[in-house]
Amino acid sequence: MSDVANAAMPDGARPETGGIANPPVIILIEPQLGDNIGKAARAMLNCGLVDLRLVRPRDGWPNERATANASGADIVIDNTKVFEREEDALADLNRVYVTTARTRDAIKPVFTPKGLAPEMRANVSRGEKVGVLFGPERTGVRNEHISMADAVVTVPLNPGFTSLNLAQAVLLIGYEWWQAGVDVPDYQMMMNDTFPATRDELDRLFEHLEAELDNSGFFRVEAKRPNMARNIRNIFNRANLTHQEVQTLRGMIVAMRGGKFKA
Repeated sequence: MSDVANAAMPDGARPETGGIANPPVIILIEPQLGDNIGKAARAMLNCGLVDLRLVRPRDGWPNERATANASGADIVIDNTKVFEREEDALADLNRVYVTTARTRDAIKPVFTPKGLAPEMRANVSRGEKVGVLFGPERTGVRNEHISMADAVVTVPLNPGFTSLNLAQAVLLIGYEWWQAGVDVPDYQMMMNDTFPATRDELDRLFEHLEAELDNSGFFRVEAKRPNMARNIRNIFNRANLTHQEVQTLRGMIVAMRGGKFKA
């Protein structure tokens, strides 16, 4: 990121987090495999999350398999913190959310990842520090972990099979967090070096095409000509043609009758 872009960020903002000073913390309780930790770290950085905390990792820390599976998410791996107690890992957080696929006896708010994202964004904007807690791969969180949290996060999945691996679960939370802070249209046309055709260019294409179809005898029944011409125009209008595509089509029309197109 350029110095100009960095200068435009508010104090404390971090470029790797999308300009957020304190994005959510990810806490993994008793993670078993370094591979899973590394894949979770990769998913985190995909979504601008950089603060990873481990509680009693089974194979110790640091872990070569975690580094290998992080695929370049070194900022997450290098700054990972390790704790022996859950309470210590959560001590500096203002709000904690715990992920689980199973309903429990505790009476707590339950968020989906999509619903949690704006909640966390609002909390972070007020200067609060928030974290999301993930249980061991094999068993998930326990009741004592749920009691430590302000709310539960449950991913609405196929009720017949809700099992997620650790990195998938982290990515689902992180993805919704990231999407809640970016303004990307749900659909856009990739134009590369061209641009959408103007109405004038399209009208000239249609006139050119229809003239050649007239010459070839395509419009054999005059009464049907207006409707057929409209249908042809609808075909091309649905295609969202670019300037270059219109030029190509007009060149094709000319080439089919042995001429050379001049724009």
